Amino acid sequence: MDVRDERLDPVRSFTLKGFRLEQETWRGVSSGDDSEMVFNSFFNTQDNTHLFIHHQDGGRLCVGLHFPQNVRTKVICVSKTGREVVTKKNVRKILIIQEVQGEDAKTAMIAVSEEVTCPLLSNPGTSRSWAVGLAEEALRSMERQRNEALVVKGQIEGRTFLAYPDALRDECLHDNALHDDSFQGDTEGRRWLDMQLLHACDSTIMEWMKLVSEVLQQDSSQLVLDGQEPLPSAEFNFWRSRLRNLHFIQQQLMSSRAQQVLSIAQSAESVYFSSLKDLHTDIQKGLDEAEDVTRNLKPVQEKLDELQQMEYQQVGDNMAAVMEEVRLVWIKSEFYCSTRVVVLLQEICTLFIQMSRSFLHGEDLMRPVGSELGQKMDDVTLVIWTLKSLKEAFRLCRTQLEDQRQDGDTLSWDFPSHLVFFRLDHFLLHLQGIQEVFSVSQQLHQLEWTVLSGVGGRTRTDMVQEVYQDFLCHVTVLSDLNCDPSDPDDQSFLKHRSQFWVQVSDLETRLVSVLSRAFVDCCVSSSGEKLVKMFGFILDRPLIHDQLRPHLVRLEEMVLEELDQIEQLFFSQREESDTFCMFTPSHAARLCWSQQLRRRAETTLNHHRTLQQLDLDSGDSYLVLQRFYHIEDLLQDFEDRLRSDWSSQLDSDCGFILEQPVIQNNQQGMLGVNCSHKLQVVLRELRYVSRKTDVKLRPSAARLFTFRDDITRNYLSLSHMVSCYKQVVSGVLPAELSLIQDQLQVLGLNQNLSELQRYTWGSEGLQQQVEQSRDTVLLLHSRVSQARANMDSMTRIIQGWAELHLLQRSGESLLELGDVEQSYKHIREEGEELLRLTQVNRSLYGVEDSSDSWNMYLDHLDDKVLDGLFQLVLRSLHFLLDHMDPRSCSAFLTVSLRLQETGSVFEPSVGVGLSDLLQTVISDIYTAASLPLRISGSRHSNYQVSLQQSLDLSALEQEVKNRLQQVREEAELLLTRLDRYSYLWLSDRKRVMEEFLTYSRPLGPEELEAGETPPTLNDFLREINSLNTLREEVTHLDDVVLLHSWLQVDLRAFKDSLLSVVHKWRHLYTDYLLDSVSDRLQQVTPQCDDVESASSSSFPLTETIILLEAAGVQLPDRFFF
Repeated sequence: MDVRDERLDPVRSFTLKGFRLEQETWRGVSSGDDSEMVFNSFFNTQDNTHLFIHHQDGGRLCVGLHFPQNVRTKVICVSKTGREVVTKKNVRKILIIQEVQGEDAKTAMIAVSEEVTCPLLSNPGTSRSWAVGLAEEALRSMERQRNEALVVKGQIEGRTFLAYPDALRDECLHDNALHDDSFQGDTEGRRWLDMQLLHACDSTIMEWMKLVSEVLQQDSSQLVLDGQEPLPSAEFNFWRSRLRNLHFIQQQLMSSRAQQVLSIAQSAESVYFSSLKDLHTDIQKGLDEAEDVTRNLKPVQEKLDELQQMEYQQVGDNMAAVMEEVRLVWIKSEFYCSTRVVVLLQEICTLFIQMSRSFLHGEDLMRPVGSELGQKMDDVTLVIWTLKSLKEAFRLCRTQLEDQRQDGDTLSWDFPSHLVFFRLDHFLLHLQGIQEVFSVSQQLHQLEWTVLSGVGGRTRTDMVQEVYQDFLCHVTVLSDLNCDPSDPDDQSFLKHRSQFWVQVSDLETRLVSVLSRAFVDCCVSSSGEKLVKMFGFILDRPLIHDQLRPHLVRLEEMVLEELDQIEQLFFSQREESDTFCMFTPSHAARLCWSQQLRRRAETTLNHHRTLQQLDLDSGDSYLVLQRFYHIEDLLQDFEDRLRSDWSSQLDSDCGFILEQPVIQNNQQGMLGVNCSHKLQVVLRELRYVSRKTDVKLRPSAARLFTFRDDITRNYLSLSHMVSCYKQVVSGVLPAELSLIQDQLQVLGLNQNLSELQRYTWGSEGLQQQVEQSRDTVLLLHSRVSQARANMDSMTRIIQGWAELHLLQRSGESLLELGDVEQSYKHIREEGEELLRLTQVNRSLYGVEDSSDSWNMYLDHLDDKVLDGLFQLVLRSLHFLLDHMDPRSCSAFLTVSLRLQETGSVFEPSVGVGLSDLLQTVISDIYTAASLPLRISGSRHSNYQVSLQQSLDLSALEQEVKNRLQQVREEAELLLTRLDRYSYLWLSDRKRVMEEFLTYSRPLGPEELEAGETPPTLNDFLREINSLNTLREEVTHLDDVVLLHSWLQVDLRAFKDSLLSVVHKWRHLYTDYLLDSVSDRLQQVTPQCDDVESASSSSFPLTETIILLEAAGVQLPDRFFF
């Protein structure tokens, strides 16, 4: 259709405005072939009076001649006011355009027909110009369309529309015709109209009966009979819809027009009048039934709605409540028969199946077979339990109804339960198959952590891991299926599940092969039991269990053999004392051994019980239990006899101990605890007895057991007291013996110990006496121990003096007196500490200063001090002698040889100086002995005086002096060797130079006079070379000389002085020549060209200069022209 057609303008503008569209959108709709056909049919024909425009999915506009189905958006309704062709002239008058919601489209069409079209067609003024009968035909056509629309609308809304006969409108025309002149006196015409009206009413009644019959014959079970799987909501909706529809039918039958039909049928005595009355009755019965069922089903619906809002884990606990509501419907409802209850229960089962599948997440159910298996296993188990709870709740309700039926209250559910649960049972069976898949997967997953030990264990472990890897491949295939495993009708999953079981059977066969060899290698039942526990998760699999049964039966036989071994061990070792622990009482050790055998037998029995969990039914179970109880009886008799013997011996030992004195002197005369070892043994046995209440104690043992804590405390106190007493009296020094004896008398300890020896272990008041004696001994022990500790401190001080280094060597290995003042201070302070500790000991021993025993103690200590100082002096003198030994080969003292005007001398002097140094060192050594004050009051001189009177120390002093004399002699020899250079510092250089200039050489001491011979340059050169040679000789003298291997003589100062003298002699000759050259050069005039001629009366000038340069003399620049 041309988009420029003016007839489309009102439709286009209303549509674009209503849907808020662009022009391009409308252009696309109007230019389409399908849309063009629809527009032509509406505008160019009289048959189509309605046009509908609505939005389709995707935003596209759709045009149709019939109202759109299932449209929720707005719909544009275009209607004609009459059956005419739409032209450009009448388009504005004949078209009615309105906007309604999609689901109200039929309502709009019906309203247009009733309020617009039909009134216009029934108006004579509108159809006056039309052909005869055309208006009536158009009106009937419109009413038929309206009725069809009402029927369709009612069907959509779940209601049944009862159409009224068109003749009722004709009857109105007939009534009008009665007053019309054309019908006056026409009886045949009137009869014809009556027959026509009656026929229309009878036809309408028959149509009503048909429609109502269809409504009343509808059954909620029809969906089930059709093979569908409706939910309980279908049942609830059915009865609500039925009740609403019946109310709507009843309202239509009670309307004025329906009553008019009833009146016409009654007046004409129609055969359908009674059927119409029956129709009213059937409608009322149907209403009563629908109201009853709807009212009683409402609690069931509310309970099911509540369950659907719960967590699935809570559903199972509410199954009884659901079934109780269904039971109440059965009891209360008058119309809800067994067939309907079966349908309702089937729908409830369908609901719970749907909830279960939703909880299991359908397609993801098998996904975690390789990972989160445990969670899905629990979910499936929960679903199975929940659905079984529904069946159990049904069974309980059925039982209650049967009980009530016997009381005559109500009818029972006599229908077979499989009619209700056939789908649920099928679903449960399917879930149990999935559960078994999960179970075997969970079992085989545990193969990942299995490790077989023993010979060949590594190989077998690898074989088990291969089985596990193959299982993972199979289970991965199962988990990757693109289907819903929770659907029991899914053949794809069922096929793959069957294949999975075939593969599992193959894996089990391979595992049996590995486990068979492992069981064969089991030599004892414990290893077999470990193997059973390790693979217990799959041993209950039928295939594995059947094939491994011989090996498991063999393990039971091992259990019998091990019980026999335990019995043999009991008989062979029960009398051998060496079998038991040597650190445990004999009887206790025997009981422990018996209990170990009992535990061993119980462990073996536990191995048997582990095997019994596999339901072997080998017939050895009775023999194992019989053998175990026999061993238990043997051990019980053995333990009873041991307890009796132990009780008797323990009573005898306890009686003996209770009569023995607590302390006594041993064979060496030392005080000791009596029966200490035997008492320890008895107390230890009593400690074991206290742990084993089944050992009966006899009188003496019971008495000792009662007071065992007091006796133990007394024993420990006595042991400690005796130990302290032995420490006091053992190892005592003669000097402190009399002091300790005085303390024993003062404290009365001897009397206390004598009195304690009269007490026995069973005496009363023993504890008080023990505590009194112990306190006294501990007091004495404390005093003596502290005094001895002070003595040890004084001894360490004295030993420290003996090890003190008053003399030491410096970094150059020479003698150093060290920090003498610091050593003196240290000795002085420690001497004061000795006096303080001495007074502390006097207080501890509690003696007077004038006591003979105390003076003896002080003399002993004084001797130790003197000995320590003696060792100090002796050590220092030995230090001197050791380092003055010719064999030491290391410098100990050092002196320096210097050249003075009087000649070469030692600093300090090897004679008096060195002797004074050593005497000072020895004096300082003896001074250290004078610093501590004298300990003994009877010895008045200080320690230095006593040490200086020692012959040993005097001999050492003399040896030092002798070695000093030896080194002095060797020093004199050194001076003698160096005197060959004495002429250099003793001769008068001026006199010697004059002799040289006169005689060309120095005169000897014997030469008084010689002929004058002036020196030549060669004479000067001879003297200079001689001095150079002498200088080299002095330079190569040793810097240090070691005399007697310990006195170091430093010659460096002497060498420096001697070289200075040699240089002076050398300068004496070179300066003379230099002055001579200088004087001669001054005589040369500038005009003189021959220098040699100017100096012809002296040494050759050039040769002289050359000689000076050769001698290393630095010539001035003026000597060169």
